[in-house]
Amino acid sequence: MNTLLSRQFWIPVAAIMVFLLLWEWLVWFNEWPNYKMASPTDLGPAFWKFKGLFLEYGWQTLWRTIAGLMLAVVFGVLIGMIMGFSRIMREGLYPLLVGFNAIPKATVVPVIALIFVGQDNFNTVLMAFMISFFPIAVSVSIGLSTLEPEYSDILRSLGASRFTIFWKIALPKTLPEFFGALKVSVTLAFIGTNLVEIIQPHGKGLGFLFDSGKISADYPLMFAVLIALAFLGIVLFYIVVVLEKIFAGWSERGS
Repeated sequence: MNTLLSRQFWIPVAAIMVFLLLWEWLVWFNEWPNYKMASPTDLGPAFWKFKGLFLEYGWQTLWRTIAGLMLAVVFGVLIGMIMGFSRIMREGLYPLLVGFNAIPKATVVPVIALIFVGQDNFNTVLMAFMISFFPIAVSVSIGLSTLEPEYSDILRSLGASRFTIFWKIALPKTLPEFFGALKVSVTLAFIGTNLVEIIQPHGKGLGFLFDSGKISADYPLMFAVLIALAFLGIVLFYIVVVLEKIFAGWSERGS
């Protein structure tokens, strides 16, 4: 067990170190100035210079992303259950969800900002929700709609209620698909948050800090923001991984 945990920690760390070394070598080999491509060694001074802003804006981006993701989980699971248990609702809602998901969210940001003028936090959370709930809804729907009818028939013959069937059979079967979709939704939620922070800047969030670096041509700051976003995304991703091991660890296959 300890060997497995050690491997799961050190292999990702080693992969990140290799990536950073290759990045540093690429900049050095091509002799790129930092206004063309910042190197990893340029990021440390940028983080230190703006450490206060990274802490403040990083928290702003993080809590709004988590809030949008939580809404996506609630409504995604609810819509997925409706589509999973009702073929009519599934056939009716799927085209609407697919069509909405196909719309570039960058074009939706100005519309939301116009409708909810001045509601900056609400707009940011709403966009994080809108861009991340689709995978969750689809995964839950597929998990429930592909439930083997034999299990339900056996439990019904034993007098089980619909709630018991859902709790004992449908919910456990759906958990692997749900957590798989949640891993995708984590990164999508960050995209939604930063779309609003960059397209409709309001002085908050890492997206605003990135836009400030672009305006002032501070490329090390811009790349530092990207690394900060990647770090937050990795942290949330592995939180989901831990939750998956707790609630759906039985579905993993040993390698």
